[in-house]
Amino acid sequence: MQVMSKAKYDAIPTIAEAAADIASGRLSPVALTEACLARIEARDGELHSFIRVEKQAALESARKVETEVRAGRLRGPLHGIPIAHKDIFHTAGIPTTAHSRLLIDHVPTTDAFTVASLASAGAIMMGKLTAHEFAWGGPSFDLPWPPARNPWNTDHFTGGSSSGTGAAVAAGLVLGGTGSDTGASIRAPSAFCGIAGHKPTYGLCSRAGIEPLSFLLDHAGPMAWTVEDCAILLQAMAGHDPADPASAKVAVPDYRNALANGVSGLDIGVVRHFYNQDASVSDETGAAIESALGVLTSLGARVRDITLPALQDWHACGSLILLAETYAVHESWLRTRYDEYGEIFRDRCALGAFITGADLVHAIRMRRELCKALSDTMDGIDVLVTAVMPGPAPRIEAVSKFGGLEKPGFTLPFNVAGTPALSVCVGFDDSGLPLAMQIVGRPFDDAMVLRVGHAYERATTWRERRPPGT
Repeated sequence: MQVMSKAKYDAIPTIAEAAADIASGRLSPVALTEACLARIEARDGELHSFIRVEKQAALESARKVETEVRAGRLRGPLHGIPIAHKDIFHTAGIPTTAHSRLLIDHVPTTDAFTVASLASAGAIMMGKLTAHEFAWGGPSFDLPWPPARNPWNTDHFTGGSSSGTGAAVAAGLVLGGTGSDTGASIRAPSAFCGIAGHKPTYGLCSRAGIEPLSFLLDHAGPMAWTVEDCAILLQAMAGHDPADPASAKVAVPDYRNALANGVSGLDIGVVRHFYNQDASVSDETGAAIESALGVLTSLGARVRDITLPALQDWHACGSLILLAETYAVHESWLRTRYDEYGEIFRDRCALGAFITGADLVHAIRMRRELCKALSDTMDGIDVLVTAVMPGPAPRIEAVSKFGGLEKPGFTLPFNVAGTPALSVCVGFDDSGLPLAMQIVGRPFDDAMVLRVGHAYERATTWRERRPPGT
């Protein structure tokens, strides 16, 4: 029988580190879970990253996992790892509110496919994480729960809509978590909170049991401190699910093993015109991306500029689809329960009423043209690199009501195309807020995207720096 270490665990390990310590008996899943609960108790009063903490259920799960590990029944690297779910992911017997008063009493009877998959891998579910209302309306101050705060500086925005996941992972309250991404919602909070966040290829991870926003643009994916940890989470989340009509029947490779291949000999295309011509980024963000490209070059990658259709075209196409589909999802409630929505979601969503059928048809036709242009451009290119966000996280009160609808963003193109896209930290601004870049791959070549991000992280020291107070 394996003897587990019961010592109080104060460090914040990565998933990979904790998994190795659990497998060797150096770390008790109970001790790790207790340490996360203690950090939640100490920090979440100011971060508001959790809507609901499932303390007793988490401890019971940790004790069960520990018994399994002692008996040699280790399921894999997620066995005994504390995670949490964005509160649009259905959890059986536990409220799933979508951060909205409309679903405040909603208790699903079954888990989302990805929630069940992570539980089967042995992950310990710590609770439900703050989101923007129905994964779009935020940061809102007129809802039953406050918006999450950025652990690097609580006066600043986390990004959205997977806001609680970004804050909780960055602060070490959990080791990883789930997010959804319709236009930026994994990558924006990952960028602003300084963590790794991966939007998988469309269809790789089931959306069954996840509150929908846009059927053509929604993705589910992992968020964690490192790219390696995202690969571990993705391994459990990916897979065909007949309950999701968009779920792809494709082989799931070993994402973690593929990380070791490095970037030597790879061809990287830089979509520089997105952030130098079509839109702009802060000087610090631009310099950080250039420095990151220098690191990839030093590791043996070949880097060259490439050109895609203008960012404005991607924005027009994606915004029309998003508005039309979101309005279709919420039309009935908007007609009967309009005042129960928060102001931001309500006013954004109502714009979809003015999208015509012809508008949507043209947007869908344009989407095919844009996807073909991207595919043609990536012939001979292993991954693309571009910006994630224009700069570091803004102050939370400075975020405008209509957010990403007002001007083109760097993330929506890859929801339109359905390609894998990863946000990685590439440094910090003068005030200590994180900066990020985006790595994009061909459809279902998620392993390549993660491989490049992992190589960059291993060659830099940014993962050694945590938010103040952690």
